[in-house]
This record gives sequence, C-alpha cells and structure tokens, in this order.
Amino acid sequence: MKYIRSFFAIFCFGIFGIGAAILNFVLFPFIKNNKELCSDIIHCLWKFFAGLMMFLRLFKLDIKRLDKIENKVIVSTHPSFIDIVILIALIPRSTCFVKKELAYNPILKNIISSIFITNDVELDELKSESKKMLDKGFNVIIFPSGIRHRRNEYPKIKKGASLAALNSGKNIVPIRFYSDRDFLFINQPFYAVSDRCVTFEIQQMDEIKINDFINDNEIIAKKKITDKIVKELYDII
Repeated sequence: MKYIRSFFAIFCFGIFGIGAAILNFVLFPFIKNNKELCSDIIHCLWKFFAGLMMFLRLFKLDIKRLDKIENKVIVSTHPSFIDIVILIALIPRSTCFVKKELAYNPILKNIISSIFITNDVELDELKSESKKMLDKGFNVIIFPSGIRHRRNEYPKIKKGASLAALNSGKNIVPIRFYSDRDFLFINQPFYAVSDRCVTFEIQQMDEIKINDFINDNEIIAKKKITDKIVKELYDII
C-alpha cells in the first residue's frame, strides 16, 4: 500500500509540474499583470490538485471552522510542504511569501511574479509589498514560525505578520492547521506520503482586530499582537 500511495504522489506532483509549466510558459506571460485573474486561476487549479490528492486518499480535510475570509492577514501553523496549496485552494484571492529561489526557477518565475511575494526583500519592502496586495483586496498568508512543525511543537513566532497587519491596518485571522501524522514534512521526499490517509485539521480562531492596538507605539503593538498570535495558534503564552 505504501508503494501505491507513493506512486499516486508522484503522479499528482507530475500533474502539478506539467500544469505549472503550461501556466508559466503559455498563459501567465500574457496575463501576469492582471493579478486578480492570475489569483483566480491558481485558486481553481490548486483546488483541483488538492481534490485529486483527496480523491486518491493521500489526505483528507477535517475543517472545524473556516469562514469566508477576505482582505486579511492570515497566520497559520505549518505542518507540511503542501499546506499553502491547501489554504489557497480553500481561500480565494490569497497570496503568500515564497522562497526567493523560486523567483529564478524558469518553470515558475512567471507564476511567482504574478501574485506572490518573495522573502528576500528588506523589512520596509516586505511591509510595502504586503500592503500593496492587501490594498488590492487580497489575503496575505503568513507562516509566522517560518518552519514546518508538529502539533506539540511551538517554534518562535516572528513579528512579520504583526508588522504587515499594522502597516496595512488589516485584521489578522489565525488558523490552526495540523496533521495527525507527518506528511511532506522537513527532509521528507515528495513521495513520502505515509502508509495511510493523513488527516489535516483546520480550525479558524478568533480574529485579531488591529484597532485594539493602534494606540500603542509600534514596538509595544508588535509585541502585543505577536503574543496574541502565539495564544491563538498555540494556546500558550
């Protein structure tokens, strides 16, 4: 069964790669400045890709709560390589930060430059780029820990999400996103998808309202917001 599941994973990522190449070379060179259209296409195709993986029983979703989210900073825990695909498949008009190397990948560079934000920029530019996307009505998804982790692990939360929210004046939506076993975890090859169907649990937590912090100076506000993110994502302080 494990080998069959690995074959299914290779098949799915092969489809993903072919689709990415077609978008990158055939379609996105002509439409990449239309960010809304690009976002809608990526959302629909990633929804298909996630649906294909679920159809093949590679994983399933247990959505405890996920409201309609529009024009927010979304912070999420980070259990898997595939979680950003799942989140963008579930939440339309969303972007995220991606590794700078992807912007130079010839198969992905037109896709990356369409709606995504590379993480190689200085802090002021990070704030500026995220604000541009939020001002256009997009959601910006951030994994504030910066690393993949399990449910019982609590890596340090960085302050990038609080800065993006303060700079744009947008509220923060925390999402607890966990898996019941490792799936495309750190240092796992893309075909290592466990010997049985993995369950991803998704639970949206209470929205963090930026207006509650605007009377504080930036340093204090960043700390308070980051502490609130820690509480909502990990239930610890």
